[in-house]
Amino acid sequence: MSDRSLRVTEIFLSIQGESSHAGRACSFVRLTGCPMRCVWCDSEYTFTGGERMSFEKILAKLDEFGCKLVEVTGGEPLAQKSVFPFITELCNSGYEVLIETGGYVSTENVDPRAKIILDVKCPASGEAERNHWPNLAHLRPEKDEVKFVVADLADWDFAKTIIEKYDLVSRAKEILISPVHGVDMRSLAEAVSRSGLEVRLNLQLHKYIWGAETRGV
Repeated sequence: MSDRSLRVTEIFLSIQGESSHAGRACSFVRLTGCPMRCVWCDSEYTFTGGERMSFEKILAKLDEFGCKLVEVTGGEPLAQKSVFPFITELCNSGYEVLIETGGYVSTENVDPRAKIILDVKCPASGEAERNHWPNLAHLRPEKDEVKFVVADLADWDFAKTIIEKYDLVSRAKEILISPVHGVDMRSLAEAVSRSGLEVRLNLQLHKYIWGAETRGV
């Protein structure tokens, strides 16, 4: 019998702070563990610990919130093998499901009803060489989004190269340029505005509301 549990760091109700869904009420299932160690990571507390929870217990908690938009995030949510049948159960239960993944693990087996938000790692993260590039071929232009977390203009140049190389404007519904919180956003905004690319500057809304270090929001 397959494992029907996940190691969970936290489950909470908030607003979606990023992506084209920013500002919408959203329930979050933040899973424990990540194989990557990005320099600017804002969720290092997910690397260890957490609580082993059954699918039924997680779904019961989500049902209490009464919110039909759910994001499964981490850490790296796809690093736990049992997350794939859990995502299917979420979809079967009528949820609109977002999967925030760091791009190291293949998205091929994610339930096709879920929406992928794929984080392509830029050089300043220290993990760019570990991107699983075949994930870009699985993107669906009607629903999936690509995110580049950028720390400087060199990261922006890298993002532009990847966007062109993999024709991401055609492959993805949205291309998100997400500045690392606290960096010089003016120069990046100016670069984006002058690029002529169909991308969205994607600030982390929740950090401006609750602060950069607040958990569970």
